[in-house]
Amino acid sequence: MTNDRPEPPEVPDDVTVPLAGSELEDLLRASGVAETAIAQAREHHHLGLFVTERFVVPHEAKYDLGEVSGFSSMSAAQIARLWRSLGFAEPSAGDRVFTEVDADMLKTVGQLLKLGWIDDDLTAQMARVVGSSMSRVATTLVDSIAPDGPQTVPRSYDGDESASIAPQLLPMLLQVMDVVWRRHVQVEARARLVREHTEGDPTHRAVGFADLVGFTALSQQIDAHELAAVVDRFESIAYETVTRLGGRVVKMIGDEVMFAVPDEASAVEVALSLAETYRDDDELSDVRIGLASGPALQREADLFGPVVNRASRLVNIAFPGSVVVSEEIVEALGETDTVAIKSIGNRNLKDIGKVPLYVLRRASEEEQTPSSLIKQQRRRAERREAKVAELEAKRRRKDKDKDKDKS
Repeated sequence: MTNDRPEPPEVPDDVTVPLAGSELEDLLRASGVAETAIAQAREHHHLGLFVTERFVVPHEAKYDLGEVSGFSSMSAAQIARLWRSLGFAEPSAGDRVFTEVDADMLKTVGQLLKLGWIDDDLTAQMARVVGSSMSRVATTLVDSIAPDGPQTVPRSYDGDESASIAPQLLPMLLQVMDVVWRRHVQVEARARLVREHTEGDPTHRAVGFADLVGFTALSQQIDAHELAAVVDRFESIAYETVTRLGGRVVKMIGDEVMFAVPDEASAVEVALSLAETYRDDDELSDVRIGLASGPALQREADLFGPVVNRASRLVNIAFPGSVVVSEEIVEALGETDTVAIKSIGNRNLKDIGKVPLYVLRRASEEEQTPSSLIKQQRRRAERREAKVAELEAKRRRKDKDKDKDKS
């Protein structure tokens, strides 16, 4: 197999038609890939991934660190730091890892640095954000086309057929990312303008954490594909609910979601809605939610500060299905007929100390009798136990079928 990366041959314009296996092989042959390598990829059902790896960066890597430094107005140390911040392995001396496109990008960055429009720290910060975001997009794309990757949605095709759409997916994804990025810039700029022109502290946020109960135990009972479906369901509900009610998902941390909302009243609605939505979902368990508010430092789309620490500590105190909040949330809510507020006294939070805490629920739930609440909880528990039993039975059938195939 040759080392150069020629421009890929044209692929069909109709993005709704996956490339056939023979067309994938023709693409590889035209770029100089040896027949033995093609045969091996065909045998392991990796033709689509091979084409993706081959053509996603079609240009030859022909420059080393010293050469790029020579015509980019950036030192080798600056380039190495930028490359690391983007999430790539630092190139060693003499390694030809940079393409013409890479060199042009670094020239542009070097010019901006030379003009003083940006500095090294800002460059590294932006690189970390772009690199981590693009890494997630890349992983999701490869997972979606890899025949042996965890699938969260059933498909009517598999093997090379699932990966054969990769050559058409890539240009479409570039278009989507461009549009979505522009929209997010617009939304963030608009939100920043609103915060700057309103009274009060523009850094003020209500921050919440929602933790999925029993995730560790569930993960021991189901296989990787089923676990991927659970995680996907958990994330989908979080993004849909938080965004619909005016908040922002800051990040997903395994079986936990961190979200931020501009004001306390909206944050309480987000928290209660999350608790209700997860509670009513047959495939997921309840969540514990902690909510606090105050000034927060925003950096690289993440939030930092005491308010974040308080909110994360409250999750450990909350019971399944409940929303625990700190005093400033209750004070901001004031008199309300829609939310019931119950003090649970002063609680000791790790590294914070004793603080007064409260449990929130819908006022309508207060009118329900204890017996009706117990019945609802029992029905939800029965539904979930039935779902876990169904998944366990499915796993056993798969194991039995594998044993049959081996024998």
